[in-house]
Order: sequence, then structure tokens, then C-alpha cells
Amino acid sequence: MPDIFDEVKEELRAEQARKLWMRYGGALAGVALLAVVGVAGWQGWRWHQQQQGGQAAMAFMEVHRAAEAPGADLKATAERFAAIAQDAPEGYRVLARLRTAALKAETGERDAALAIWDQVASDSRAPQVYRDLASLMWALHGLETQDPAALESRLAPLTGGAWAASARELQALVAIRRGEATEAKKNLEALAADVTAPQGVRERAGRVAAGLGS
Repeated sequence: MPDIFDEVKEELRAEQARKLWMRYGGALAGVALLAVVGVAGWQGWRWHQQQQGGQAAMAFMEVHRAAEAPGADLKATAERFAAIAQDAPEGYRVLARLRTAALKAETGERDAALAIWDQVASDSRAPQVYRDLASLMWALHGLETQDPAALESRLAPLTGGAWAASARELQALVAIRRGEATEAKKNLEALAADVTAPQGVRERAGRVAAGLGS
């Protein structure tokens, strides 16, 4: 009889994790994507102002604007970013690959997106902040399909860098997936109380922690 109760408890935890991810995972994905867009826009403006890679800057921003337009063909736009990544200078090459992956994920090509993020994360020529972002996005979009140990190994190095708060948030979601709700709740409450974390992350962490119950 105790084994039956244990099985039921695990099923409930799995369902709870699924509901939490469905409710909050999209918000986290949106924040990460906005980070990519924001960094891309700033990088494009800075490099364009310095007249470095001016042609690549113009091409990148043109495709970026097309991707943001109402009714945009995101699959076609992803291919345009992929084309830029073939010939652009190093900085724009990395940014174009990140945008390609984000758009592929948005249009349902998750495996292709994961492969691109994995490539960027392991590219020694790419700036570390972009490599870390690629690892974060890989973990975010692989949360339901990748091995929890692999997810944790990607996230652990990020908790001391630019994406620390988001990495900690994802670590908690990985813990929920493993059935470690108590540990996840503890870590989420700590994140919610961390004044150094972005306000949006803190608020979301608090909501998810509350959803885990006592």
C-alpha cells in the first residue's frame, strides 16, 4: 500500500510541475528572448555608430525589424538570420545565430533551436555572455526533454554570471521536474528575497514558490 501512495504522490508532483511550467515557463522564455533582442539592438547601434561592420549592422537590424512586424513570417525570418550568420563579422554572426534559434523555437522547431544554442554555447570565439545566454536558452527550451543532470550541468556555471537569477529560477524548475518540490520551494523563496535579482524574476519566483504549497 505505501508503494501505491508513493506512486500517486509522484504523479501529482509531475502534474504540478507541468502546470507550473505551462503557467510560468512562457514568461521566462519571453524575458530571455527580450534579453536577446535588447542586446542585439544595443550591439547593433554601438557597432553601427563605430562604423564597424556597417553593412552587417544594417542587414541585421532590417531583419530584426521584419521579425517584430505584425504578421511576420517567422520561419522565413529565421532563415534570413541564418543567412546573415554565414557571412557576417564575428559579433553579428553570434547574434544572428541566437536570433535564428529563438525564432526556430518559437515556430516549433525545438530540436533545431537546441542544436544552434548548443553550438553557440561551445563556440570559444563567441563572447562569454552570449555563450552563457545560449546555455540558458538551451536549458529553458530543453526543460521537458533533456536529462535533468544535463540541465543542471549547464545551469550551475551560470549562477555566478550575468544570467544568475534566471539560471537559479531554471534550477528550481529542474528540481520540480525531479520531484524535489521542497528543495525547489526553498530556492525559489531565496530568489524571491534576493534584492540583487531583477524584480520580474523575484515576483515570478515568489508566485511559483507559493504554488508549490507547504
